Formats: sequence, C-alpha cells, structure tokens
Amino acid sequence: MTSRGDDDPAAGHARTLLRTATRYSGSRCAALCLVSIAATGAGLLLPAALGRALDLLLAHAPATRWVLCCAGLVLLLGVLDAVQTVLTGTVDARTTAWLRRRLTGHVLGVGPRAADRFGSGDLVARLVGNAAEAGTTPAARAALVAALAGPVGGVVALGLTDWWLAAAFLAGAPVLALLLRAVSRDTSESASRYQRAQGRIAAALAEAVEGVRTVRAAGTEDRETARVLRPLPDLSTAGHRMWRVQGRAAARAVAVAPLLQLAVVAVAGVLLTRDRLSVGEVLAASRYAVLATGVGVLVGRLAGLARARAAARRLGEVEAEPATAFGARRLPEGPGRLELRGVTARRGGRTVLDGVDLDVPGGTTLAVVGRSGSGKSLLAALAGRLADPDAGEVLLDGVPLRELPHGDLRGAVGYAFARPALLGGTIGQAIGLGLPSPSPGRIREAARTALADDFVRRLPDGYDTAVADAPRSGGESQRLGLARAFAHGGRLLILDDALSSLDTVTERHITDALFGDGPGTTRLLVAHRGATAACADAVAWLDGGRVRAVGRHEELWRLAEYRAVFGEGAAPPDPGDNDVPPVSDTWGGNGEGHDGMSRRIRPAAAAGDGTAP
Repeated sequence: MTSRGDDDPAAGHARTLLRTATRYSGSRCAALCLVSIAATGAGLLLPAALGRALDLLLAHAPATRWVLCCAGLVLLLGVLDAVQTVLTGTVDARTTAWLRRRLTGHVLGVGPRAADRFGSGDLVARLVGNAAEAGTTPAARAALVAALAGPVGGVVALGLTDWWLAAAFLAGAPVLALLLRAVSRDTSESASRYQRAQGRIAAALAEAVEGVRTVRAAGTEDRETARVLRPLPDLSTAGHRMWRVQGRAAARAVAVAPLLQLAVVAVAGVLLTRDRLSVGEVLAASRYAVLATGVGVLVGRLAGLARARAAARRLGEVEAEPATAFGARRLPEGPGRLELRGVTARRGGRTVLDGVDLDVPGGTTLAVVGRSGSGKSLLAALAGRLADPDAGEVLLDGVPLRELPHGDLRGAVGYAFARPALLGGTIGQAIGLGLPSPSPGRIREAARTALADDFVRRLPDGYDTAVADAPRSGGESQRLGLARAFAHGGRLLILDDALSSLDTVTERHITDALFGDGPGTTRLLVAHRGATAACADAVAWLDGGRVRAVGRHEELWRLAEYRAVFGEGAAPPDPGDNDVPPVSDTWGGNGEGHDGMSRRIRPAAAAGDGTAP
C-alpha cells in the first residue's frame, strides 16, 4: 500500500510532479482523452450498426444507408486511432522533456550533495530512464479513461439491449475487479525493485567508465565487469516477477473473459428463441460482451501506469532532497575577508571538521594543508558554499554566506579544482563559463596568467576549438580550470588542489602570478606541496578535523609532524623537549591585511588539549 505524502516525502513529491506534468500538457491530455473517448464511442456504435444492417439484409430490406454507416464508423476508428497515436507520442515526449528539465535544474540546485546522496550513475539513470517511464503517466491516465469507458459502455449497451444480458455479465464482474486490483499492486512493487536494480547497475557502470584507465592498467576487466553486473540477478528476479504478474493476470483474463462472453451469448440465444432479440441484436450483444470483458487492455494500461508511478517515485526521491536556499542580503563592499566560526561538518556519519575557527584577512593568501582525509577539500567547499556546515557559519566580509543571494555569492567567489570540468562548446567558452559577457581579451589574459595561452593557440582553431576536439594533458586541463577562475575574478578565490598536476616550474610561475595580484583578492589554497604552502602568507594545518595550528610555513616546518604532512620523514618530537615551539590558531584576527597578521607562534587553542604539537 502506498504511503501518504505526509509519511513518505518521496511519494508526495512524486504525486506533485505528476500533477504538474499533467497540467503542463493539459490541453493535449484533454484532446487525447476526448479522442480516445470518441474512438471508444465509435467502437460502441459499430456493433449496433452491424446488427441493424444484418437484420435489414436478412429481411431483404434496403440496407445501403446502414452499410455505409458501418463503413464510415470503421474509417472514423482508423483516423481516431492515428490521431490518438500521434497525441500519445507528443504528450509522452513533452512530459518527459519537462520532467528532465525540472529534475536537472533541481539536481544542479542541490549541488554536490545530490551526487553524494544518489551517485552520479544512479542520478543519470533516474533523469534518463525513469523520467521517460514517468513521462508516460499523463497519456496513460487519459488512455485509461477510454479503456474504462469501453467495458462500462459495453455493459450499458447490453442493458439497453436486454437487462438479462447485463445481469449475466455483472454476475462475474467482481472477479474482474479483484484481478485488476491485484495486477496494479503487484506490478508496482516489482517495477520498483526492477528500477532500483537498474540504478545500482548504472551507478557501478559510471564508476567503471570513469576509472577505465585504472581498470585497464590493473588488468581487472573481468573483475570489474562482474562488479558492474552484480545486481543483475536482482534485476532478473524483479523483471521475471513483473512478467509473471502480468502473465498470471492475462491467463486469468483468458479464463474468465470467455466464460462471461459465453454466458452473455447463451442468454442472448435463449432470448432469440423467445423472439425477444433479433439475429442482429445477438450479433451486437456478442460484440458488446467482448468490449465489456476488455480486461487485456485494462491489464496493459494498469501495468504501464504502475511502472510509470514507480519511476515517478524515484524522481520524487530526488526532488525531496532540498535545494540550496539563498538569502536576500546584499554583499557590501569589502576586501574579501573570510571567517569560519565554529564550523562542524559531517559526512557519512563521520565528523570531518569539528569546530573549525579561521579568520582570513582580505587580500591575503591562506594555504590549507593536512593529511589525506583531514577535511581540506570539504573546508574549501564550505568556504564558497558548495556545501553547508552542520553547525557554525561561514562569513564573507561579515555577511553569512547563507544570507547572500545566489548572484552575489557566485559573483564574489571563484573556484579552481584538481580535475576541472570544462563545460561549453569551445575552449574560449569553457574559460568564460559563468561570465555574463566574457570579452576575448579577458579570456586571453586569464589564459596567459594560467600559462595556458601558448598551448591553446597551437590548437587547430585556437580559442574557438571545440572542447571535445582539444587533446590535453591533466596539467593542461588544470591550467584551463585556473584560467577560468582567473577570468571569473571576484573577491575570494578558492583553489582546491588546483596545482597538483602541474610541473614544479609551471606551478612556480603560476603561484608568482597568483600571489602577486596584491590586495583585492583573498585566496584560499588547498596545498599538497611544501613549495606551494611556502608562497602563502600563512598556513592552516588541519589534523583530525581540527585546526592544529596557523602560522608561516617556515615556522611550522620546524615541527616534525608538520613536515610529515608533506612526506618528510622525521621522528615525532619529544613532548618534553622545550625546544619545540608552540603554535597559534589565530591569524590576522583584527581584520588587517598582510601587515596585520600574527608572525609570532603562540599556544594553540584549537588543538583541543592545549599542548603544542
């Protein structure tokens, strides 16, 4: 039994989606419903016309008009069937496109949290396959009205012919009702299992495709194939169950429907012998009995509708994930001061960042370092609101990021990533992504700063080369991502390991240009190399989800545990060694720029135990 929307948010969102999608194609759905009902009406008139023509022919009376009427009804049925097919395809296509557009926008509005929750492969399966299945719902509902009108009209026609005919049919009607109810319930359950198994296969396949070079290098193609296809038995079981449900329903229909038809024909025969029916009316009654027992059509319609509703529920699960909400507070003029106050963030039930406090003065550069899993990338995501903390708040020039409008936030914060996604038709468009009107000069200047101009100019069409036709290394892709961040501008630039694929010479040139911009741009840099951290004004050392220390790289380098972050082997310091300097957790807390930052290393309040590292 389906839960109500109050108890099951996904089901509630699914119903809302389908209602809105139906309204989106409302006029076409109404036309489809009218055409389907008209076709059903023509189908109900045809047996009566055939019966009347037969009676006239048997009586050797003029029957031309009725024969022409029968021919016209057959022609009308053909035309209506063609129109119904076109309208069904149109409504399905429009609804599917609307669902994909709405869900794609919602996924992008949710941000990286959507991929973390569902997985990129499963999301694609929902937005492609499940959206196509759910998109058939409005047309299926319209067709279901006509499919129900046929049996109801057949029973009414039997009653108008003779009430005994209708009584003979209605005696077995409860059996048909129970059959249809069981089909709808069982098909919905098996379809849900089938679609979940499809999603698991799609998620595993996306991972395998993304890591295809690793799989090939390791020679684990067979093992990876087995992993991708591991849910296949569940898919097969759910699929077989779905077909068994429909097969049993069809078998029962084949058993029940002919018995009802035979009962109607038998009663009609008795009435014929008593001169209560003519031969033509017996013919019409036999046709109406077939229409009244149209369980096969209803079974197919109900099964399709059950699969569509199961697919819509999977879309509802995505829509139930709340999109990021933005405020209306304007961002004031400021140097780009970034503050993290008591920021705590959890992922997968684990606390990754625990009560982090940082104050980055405007126009300065803070490098964030730490071992793998210490929360560096998550901190970078929180700093520009690609994610929200579970506790605490992040402020830019004194305004919490949650209170900023979307345009102000994205215009103020630029990002560069370790593996940038180069979106856009051409290289120039990829660099200018997100800019309202990027000028060629601005794009080229950003590329020169990122040392990408030379290799871009060597491409067949330069900056007009299609991204898909531009062969490039990992380092060249990173330089294009850096160029995009430089072209974006803004008061806060966040580099999440965006220099990791560059050679040391290129990295040095880019860091010189990056850190030489002067005041006006605050930079938060996730660093894995000591040389990169050394270029920053200060370094925040993350350890165990907390800020172990903040200070200059050369000052922190005196600590063996800090050197170990960069792979420098050294024995841990003796806790009783008085030569080990304590470390500060604050830097530039007075909001001043480079000259106001703390150069002296003091005891770390963020270390948690009050002891020096």
